[in-house]
Amino acid sequence: MGRRSANVRPDGNAGPRVLEGARVLVTRSPDRAGALVSALRGTGAEPLLLPLIDFEAASDQHSLDVAFDALGAGAYSWLVVSSVTTVQVLEAKAAERGAALSAWLPGNLQVAAVGPATRSILEALDIAVDLAPAGQQSGAGLLAIWPRHQGSVLLPQADIADPRLRRGLEARGASVQIVTAYRTVDYPADPRRGLSATGAPGEPEHTAEVLTPAEAKAALDAGTLHAVVAASPSAARRVHAGLAPLGECRLVAIGRSTAAEARTLGLPVATVAEQPTVSGLVAAVIAALDPGHPAPDPQAHSPVQPPTVKDQP
Repeated sequence: MGRRSANVRPDGNAGPRVLEGARVLVTRSPDRAGALVSALRGTGAEPLLLPLIDFEAASDQHSLDVAFDALGAGAYSWLVVSSVTTVQVLEAKAAERGAALSAWLPGNLQVAAVGPATRSILEALDIAVDLAPAGQQSGAGLLAIWPRHQGSVLLPQADIADPRLRRGLEARGASVQIVTAYRTVDYPADPRRGLSATGAPGEPEHTAEVLTPAEAKAALDAGTLHAVVAASPSAARRVHAGLAPLGECRLVAIGRSTAAEARTLGLPVATVAEQPTVSGLVAAVIAALDPGHPAPDPQAHSPVQPPTVKDQP
């Protein structure tokens, strides 16, 4: 862990109200935004929510069931989990079979997690995480520490997941089985197929106003929004489609892949949160809106603190 910055409280909020009066648009659904809303309020900012993406059950449940049964039978050496939503899907599959996910997984299976949120949820379910990046908490970070020639890997993921993780694992000698665990859709999901969020342990409920796309666009055009947070490449695409141009509003991207997608679309990126954590994102928002102020250290806390990012598509 990095040093503890003097202006970070134990709850992950910046001590001084350095963003007093700033209105920050968070492109997350209400059930996935509690920790970030609380942290932004701690800086004096007014967080607003604009839900853009949601998640539904995978269309091909048969393939998912076959892979999950093979997982329980010991067919894989590794399970690689890249999002909290994937954990949610796997937990539901175990429940369908009358088991806890921790009991379903073979004792000799090794588990890798991408990101602190995913690791936190797995450990809360009593599932040991054998490998997780400590620096760059992304697929690229996992590949940087992946041991070569580690046998067969099950990689359940979103339908629009970046293929670079699979390719990187294969380049390191792994035999990778891909299966679609869930679909990423425009918000809101079909209630018959939607996946309700599973929050990190202790994550608070949100207390922020929820805007429609039309309301968010009107606020942007009126100059009353100061920053917008994009938490994934798919969110960046939807920001571009529904809100651009952003004018004086600063775009804060969570992670390099989100920033790269935004720039490809012509959206200027003010700052990038390198760590997908509450303190990491608060640091990025402060850097975007108050660059002269010392931001919170994004590595000041445990990698299993309440997350800001839960999915990567």
